[in-house]
Amino acid sequence: MIVPVILAGGSGSRLWPLSRQHYPKQLLKLFGDKTMLQQTILRLSGLSNVGSPIVVCNVEHRFMVAEQLNEIGYSNAAIILEPLARNTAPALALAALHAKETQPDSTLLVLSADHMIRDVEEFRRVVKIAAEAASKNYLVTFGVHPTHPETGYGYIKTNKSSGDSKSVFNVEQFVEKPNLETAQSYLDAGCYFWNSGMFVFKTDVFIFELQAHSPAVVTTANQARNNAVRDLDFIRVDKDAFAAAPNISIDYALMEKSNNVVCVPLNAGWSDVGDWKSYWDVSQKDSTGNSFIGDSIDVGSTNTLVFSQHKLVATLGVDNLMIINTPDAVLVADKSKAQEVKSIISQIENQTRKEHMQHREVYRPWGCYDAIDDGDRYQVNRIRVKPGASLSLQVHHHRAEHWIVVKGTALVQKDDEVMLLSENESTYIPVGTRHRLSNPGKIPLEIVEVQSGPYLEEDDVIRYEDSYGRS
Repeated sequence: MIVPVILAGGSGSRLWPLSRQHYPKQLLKLFGDKTMLQQTILRLSGLSNVGSPIVVCNVEHRFMVAEQLNEIGYSNAAIILEPLARNTAPALALAALHAKETQPDSTLLVLSADHMIRDVEEFRRVVKIAAEAASKNYLVTFGVHPTHPETGYGYIKTNKSSGDSKSVFNVEQFVEKPNLETAQSYLDAGCYFWNSGMFVFKTDVFIFELQAHSPAVVTTANQARNNAVRDLDFIRVDKDAFAAAPNISIDYALMEKSNNVVCVPLNAGWSDVGDWKSYWDVSQKDSTGNSFIGDSIDVGSTNTLVFSQHKLVATLGVDNLMIINTPDAVLVADKSKAQEVKSIISQIENQTRKEHMQHREVYRPWGCYDAIDDGDRYQVNRIRVKPGASLSLQVHHHRAEHWIVVKGTALVQKDDEVMLLSENESTYIPVGTRHRLSNPGKIPLEIVEVQSGPYLEEDDVIRYEDSYGRS
């Protein structure tokens, strides 16, 4: 049994302003009508003997992950919640220990939730080769055929010689991200591959090797799992135990130390879509190298990427630019600076702003809200509640709220009063009133909410009852 392990804990910070800490790139629809996470799982559908996936994700993303899995028919996936970031080695240890308990003779297929693969059939073919190698107790890594001297990836040096057509090679060395000159020499040598961060290995072999080379990772992961609790459909590991885990990647913890690692070459149009330049690389372009996504108009530009979620973007005679337009932030940068977007986020953090944390539209387990306007002592939100969903029973001490139903039917509780509101009807929630908004209907409920008062932040809330375990 092949058990997919999907690592979905990254933040995708170099894809800001589209990717945010609370809504990272693996949960976004960057290519087509499915998110990166959904595409990662769906491309496995052509493989035989594949079990339910194990997804390891940040606790803050749990409801979005669960909803996206449910949308593609994977409601039975195991979702392990990381209470804080500890890199890939502890995350993989959690998944492997879970697999050992539920599928003791399994083989793990480790994938990142935010990679793009164009040739899915070729990917599946290579996975079968890797699984066969893993059955011989090897730790198998996927090495991507380099197409250019890339400085943004680590490399894998193998024993491949010129013209060698074998499908599995011994790994001689893992190499850090090189400078351009060194990257060109790797490309010329022909025995180096990009390090994809994807692996295949038998569950028991992986745990044995990790215990031998980085025992602290296994010990802390075991402790975190032993004290784990079930929270709805999630496995919530112990925070204190997991905090003691080494903050280390699986490459450093195991792959670079083991003498049991082999590489399977992959030539399937892979990209980690790590920044906007790599997004432009894999996007469809016109005859002058432009890629336009969303509402845009151009006259005479070349080699430019425009990604617009909000309002028209017009470009005139520009070259080599990245223009990313979201409802609350716009990035304009030279493509050569794609790796430096993190410096923008540092500036945002230094100014104690929030644009790196979340979008204007914020997703919740019951639906979402969009902060469409704000000013002194007021804020206007557009709220969408999923059919059958309900917000918590709550109270605010500093703000009052007006609700106007624009679509669907609202079930409103105000202290001991319960009422149904139809389209174009409204109600007022005074300060200090216990209240709850629910959608009893079969279609999404949409309301416009006007908040007013001296303090309008989201932490002005006391929850008395909540269907999602929030306090």
